Amino acid sequence: MGDAVKPETLRSAIASAVAELKSYEVPGECVRLGLAPGEESEAFGSKYRYVMKRLRPLAVPELTTIARKLLDEYEAPELEQVLASLGMTSVDGEFKNLIFAANGPKPEIVLRDAVNNRLDIVRNAQYCLTYTRPLVAAGLSWAELVSWWQQTNPAVAGDQEAASRTLCARLADSLASPPEEVLFHTYAALYFREGGPALPALIPQVYLHYDPYTAKARVAPGPLARQRMDFLLLLPNRVRVVLEVDGHQHYSINGKASPELYAQMVSEDRQLKLSGYEVYRFGGHELDRSAGPRAVAGFFRELFGRYDIPLPPTVPASSS
Repeated sequence: MGDAVKPETLRSAIASAVAELKSYEVPGECVRLGLAPGEESEAFGSKYRYVMKRLRPLAVPELTTIARKLLDEYEAPELEQVLASLGMTSVDGEFKNLIFAANGPKPEIVLRDAVNNRLDIVRNAQYCLTYTRPLVAAGLSWAELVSWWQQTNPAVAGDQEAASRTLCARLADSLASPPEEVLFHTYAALYFREGGPALPALIPQVYLHYDPYTAKARVAPGPLARQRMDFLLLLPNRVRVVLEVDGHQHYSINGKASPELYAQMVSEDRQLKLSGYEVYRFGGHELDRSAGPRAVAGFFRELFGRYDIPLPPTVPASSS
């Protein structure tokens, strides 16, 4: 489905859902959803057209927010299906902790307060970063991450450029392979360093699950799969995008293809997607230092276009 049709598809599904209400209920529901008020008589003429008129000025992120408000209150299978088909699903639950950029031994985590979901890292905290600021509706931008870095590092508190540079270096220190380096540094060069601080931060080595046991120590049912994600983007409206970079260890053992490894990988992907995450995979082979930057730049342009996230003027529309 092309990018141009997405807003209209969402508008139509939202309008159809609201049109299931009584005519006299539609104006009030539109106001609750944050749409412009109107005359009740207009809604009696056509409930669908009444809603569509108020949805016309809105872009995909605003439409997605309205759609989720509707789904919180009403059963609307068609609207739910449209969101799913467009990849506009989001993760249930509130953002609590972001443990990322791990560049050493696995942190040991305890649940200090189960009522308030308070986690403490009791060992190896020096090898990872922990972001606990509330997550706003706009997601986690590079500017917001730099602001947090300044707050936690007094040496760069008054120098945004130095903070951006040192944070970028610290994140890069956690990268696990040359293909990951190509992906991260291409993104950083295009966006972080070229006037795009409002764009989403590309966060490496993020803990998704935490299992205190190693695979060897836990016999059954086995350790939690894929405890770390290669990269995470926290986009507006609670959309979360996982990027994985696949080396040969993802699909082969000693150079021989492994159906078991492949099956495990796609099974884990399904679970992530069912939880509301979007998952995109890069083959390590496509992220070499010659062709990789072009592939990465093109991917992010399309991804941000899909969610109506504007690129800054300094970022080229195409890669040469």
